[in-house]
Amino acid sequence: MKTLTIEGKLRTGLGKKESKKLRAGENVPCVLYGGDAPVHFYSSFSEFRKLIYSPDVHLVNLNIEGKVYTSVLQDTQWHPVEEQILHVDFLLISEDKPVKIGIPVNIQGFAIGIKAGGKLKTNVRKLKVKALPRYLPDTIDVNVEELGLGQSIKVGDISIENVEFLESKTNVITTVAITRAAKATTTPTPQKGSK
Repeated sequence: MKTLTIEGKLRTGLGKKESKKLRAGENVPCVLYGGDAPVHFYSSFSEFRKLIYSPDVHLVNLNIEGKVYTSVLQDTQWHPVEEQILHVDFLLISEDKPVKIGIPVNIQGFAIGIKAGGKLKTNVRKLKVKALPRYLPDTIDVNVEELGLGQSIKVGDISIENVEFLESKTNVITTVAITRAAKATTTPTPQKGSK
């Protein structure tokens, strides 16, 4: 899994007023959970660009005044109107403790059902999994080459070694929908009766 580093500074004051001051200076108030006590810190908004504006999931090394914590992004709160991050929560992870995280789905191949006039529909962009950090994949690759018209791939059809899927096995990840054009080619045209 990809890793990146975010530099942070410990917060001296907590509360709405202090958070507002931080945001005014283009900083983001953050909390790291999962340790003995929550760690309150802040980082520059620019530090988050590579993490937030990426489809990838990362392990994040938080360097808070020289002390490094390995974590994952747990939650991001955005301003309802402006492009401003209001708050970010991180979760501390350790090598011997499983992590629950959403991993992006990567559709691979060209379904045979598309050649027959069908349309590929992807219902799920991420799948929630549980695994030790060392086993977490960058993406969950789903090969659709064998999918015919009306066929689908469900969560239960996929397995990754040392990774547990937390979604229902019956959840459809992707399907080849039958379009009107495909129906026209598969349904015989009714013959008109002769007079």
